[in-house]
Amino acid sequence: MAFELPPLPFAKNALEPVMKSETFDYHYDKHHKAYVTKLNQLLEGKPEADKSLVEVIKTSTGAVFNNAAQVWNHTFFWDSLKAGGGGAPPAGDVADLINGLGGWDKFRTDFIAAGMGRFGSGWVWLVLDGGKGKIMDTPNAETPLTTSAVPLLTCDVWEHAYYIDHRNARQAFLEAFCDKLLNWDFVAKNLAAAK
Repeated sequence: MAFELPPLPFAKNALEPVMKSETFDYHYDKHHKAYVTKLNQLLEGKPEADKSLVEVIKTSTGAVFNNAAQVWNHTFFWDSLKAGGGGAPPAGDVADLINGLGGWDKFRTDFIAAGMGRFGSGWVWLVLDGGKGKIMDTPNAETPLTTSAVPLLTCDVWEHAYYIDHRNARQAFLEAFCDKLLNWDFVAKNLAAAK
């Protein structure tokens, strides 16, 4: 069973002007698709090809892990984005979670700092760890799926995530993510599923 490139949860131009449709021409149509294609090539004719993507991630290493995790991470990232998103979370469980991290302003500052502190390529995450919210960053294709933490939200800090919209300004991208794109509905859905 070959893995397929999941559809974007929005039209390619839905996040303009914050993220241009050109960004998705490259990031989704080329980068994300290339991970799917490579993963299928690596697993062709192997028993792992019949596993779920999460099972492949949790039981593989090397190139198979890297491509499988990048397929999953990118799909999770697209779901973490929403036109008209961002800003402080609405009242309820998600707001309570963010208040446990010091409130919206502190969360925003700490999330951006984690993304800026990730040297080279990687991801910054909001996870549920031991029943509490936590911000973490991972290098390259690493993902919380290989830990006890439950991913709730992610932002891609590989340069290909922001080079069209922000050139080399990672901080500007992280600020735009927090203020204009962050999908609290997706966080709420993941939080509810984790309880």
